[in-house]
Amino acid sequence: MKAFLTGAGGQVGLELIQALVADGWSVVASDVAPRPAGVPSSVPWASLDVTNAAQVDEALGTSKPDVVFHLAAILSATGEKNPARCWDINMNGTVHVLESARKHCAGQVMFASTIAAFGPGLGNPVGNDVSMRPTTMYGVTKVAGELLGEYYWNKLKLDFRGVRFPGLINAGKPGGGSSDYSLHMYVTGLEKGAYTAFCRPDTTIPLMYMPDAIRALIELAKADRAKLTRCIYNIQGFSPTAEQIAASAARGIRIETGKDVKFGYEPDFRQAILDSWPKELDDSAARRDWGWAPRYGLDAMTRDLVPKIRAMLADGRL
Repeated sequence: MKAFLTGAGGQVGLELIQALVADGWSVVASDVAPRPAGVPSSVPWASLDVTNAAQVDEALGTSKPDVVFHLAAILSATGEKNPARCWDINMNGTVHVLESARKHCAGQVMFASTIAAFGPGLGNPVGNDVSMRPTTMYGVTKVAGELLGEYYWNKLKLDFRGVRFPGLINAGKPGGGSSDYSLHMYVTGLEKGAYTAFCRPDTTIPLMYMPDAIRALIELAKADRAKLTRCIYNIQGFSPTAEQIAASAARGIRIETGKDVKFGYEPDFRQAILDSWPKELDDSAARRDWGWAPRYGLDAMTRDLVPKIRAMLADGRL
């Protein structure tokens, strides 16, 4: 199988490259940014701006992949600072990818959607089929991308699939999302021994450890289309409060380093974004249709994550 990745230099993309290569895929990666360190030498890297339709068309026409993993996007907090840019990259980029994939006969487009596609006032857990009333430009573009992809599947028979990711946590640099308070508790907590979160201690959203997120993308890409009942699936990891994340991070850092870490809370504009998101997702459709199940809870993630971040800080990768 041959995969083409947009936005491959982001948190999800870099992890996905490694997982696809390990799984035996042929991979072509692309991003507007230069090739980062750590990408296997066997993986070609293309300079690609998804807002440029001609560039996207040429890239997919040349590579002719079986699956396009469309990851290029501006995230929630960054998107609120420049909504027009968020729309251009997230929405126009998706249009260009879908149209070029259809044109050049890519078998499948995998789409990274998000809990930001939901809006406030929904019960918990939130199911797949609810009113989508997001309050951020990031969320608006993801809802529109979901609907456009479903149109391409229903009308043009382009095999469009995707997951609504919870907030993602990995051993890396925070990427500008409103859920980044969770990752900062580990990275900044290890680096400085203290961190003041931009949310309330009772803030609760769905979260997921990156290895589970990457596995979900690959498992859904491989799933039998005949068994899928929809294009977009909720996937749930765990839903701790910010205070519970802080407690788990503090325990993990103390075990790893012997040092205590202090956490505080000073909510800013991102609190309203977080409050508009669900606290828990109903992922029963994903469990039924393609066997989805997370492997990591909060403390299991902490045990795996803290040593990785400590090593990255020590050798200058963070």
